[in-house]
Amino acid sequence: MLKGWRLWWPTPLMGAVGGVLASLAHWPLPWMIGALVAVILFRCATPWAIRDLPGGRKAGQWIIGIGIGLHFSPAVVEQVTAHFWLILFGALVTTGSSAIAVWVLRRTGEDKATAFFSSMPGGSGEMVNLGLRNGAVTSRVAAGQSLRVVAVVLCVPAAFKFLLGDGPLLTHSAPVDWLWLALLVPLGGLLALLWQRLQQPNPWLFGPLLVSAGASVIFDLQLGLPHGASQVGQLLIGSGLGCHFDRAFFRRAPSFLARTLLGTALMIGAAALCALGLGWMTSLDIRSLTLGMMPGGIAEMSLTAETLQLSVPLVTAMQVLRLLLVLFLAEPIYRRWARDSGT
Repeated sequence: MLKGWRLWWPTPLMGAVGGVLASLAHWPLPWMIGALVAVILFRCATPWAIRDLPGGRKAGQWIIGIGIGLHFSPAVVEQVTAHFWLILFGALVTTGSSAIAVWVLRRTGEDKATAFFSSMPGGSGEMVNLGLRNGAVTSRVAAGQSLRVVAVVLCVPAAFKFLLGDGPLLTHSAPVDWLWLALLVPLGGLLALLWQRLQQPNPWLFGPLLVSAGASVIFDLQLGLPHGASQVGQLLIGSGLGCHFDRAFFRRAPSFLARTLLGTALMIGAAALCALGLGWMTSLDIRSLTLGMMPGGIAEMSLTAETLQLSVPLVTAMQVLRLLLVLFLAEPIYRRWARDSGT
C-alpha cells in the first residue's frame, strides 16, 4: 500500500506545478496542458515511474462532464437540432479523414488492423478492444490513440489562441447554485456507474454530462461551476494523460510514432479545411465547427471551446456524434475492407 502511495502522490503535485507555470505563461488550457507537459517531462527525466492518481481521471471527467452539460439550454439545443445534418456531415468527415492516417501507416508497412484501429478517432479503450478482436498489435493501437489525443490537446488550443485569437463572447459567467450542484453531482456519478456497468464508452464523462445537460435544458438553469472546479478537472485529466508517456514509450517505436503524428497532422488539416467550407456556407462560427471536427477527446475539445468562449454545445454534439459513428462503424468497415482485399 505504501509503495503504491509513493507512485501516485507526486502526480497531482507535478500537475499542479505545471498548471501554475502554464497559467503564468498564459498558455491555453493551462491546467490541462501544463499538467500534461509537467508529468510527461517528470516521467521522462527521472527514473521515478509515477502513476495516475487512483480514480483521478474519472473524477476529472466527472467534474468536466457536469460543467459541459450546464452549457446546454433550450435555445442552444434548438440551434443544434436545426443544424443536425450539418453536424452529422462534420462528424462523417472527421471519421472519414482517418483514412488519411491509415494510408500513411499502410504506406510505411504497418499491417491493416493496426493501421486502421490506431487511426480511428474513437476512445482508446474501445479501439484497443476492437483491434484485439481483429488481430491488431494492441500496444501500437494504444500508443497511436494516446499520442493522437495528446498531439491534438497540445497543438489545437495553442493554434486557436495564438493564431486565431479568442472567439466571440457568447455567454456571460453563469451563477453558481449549490443546491442544484448537490443534486446533479451525485446523480451524475450514479449514472456514470450504471454506464460503466453496461460497458458503455466514456462513462465518467457521459453520465454526468447527460444528467446536467438534461436538467439544464428541462429547467433552463443557466448555471455554472464554482470558480476553480474546471481547473481541478483539467489538472486531473491532464496529469492522467501524461502518465501514458515515458522514455520507453518514445524509444519503443519512434518511426511508428512519427508516422502517427504525420497522420494526425493531416487529419487536423482536412478537418480545418472542411470546417472553413461549412462555415462559409452557413452562419455558424468557423472556430466552433473546427473544434467540433478535431480528432481529439470530447472533454478536451469542449474545454477548449469553453476557454475560448465558443459554442460548447455545438462542439460537444459534433464530438459525441463522431465518437458514436466510430464505435458503430469502425469494425464493420474494417471487416469489409479486409474481406474485399482478401486478407
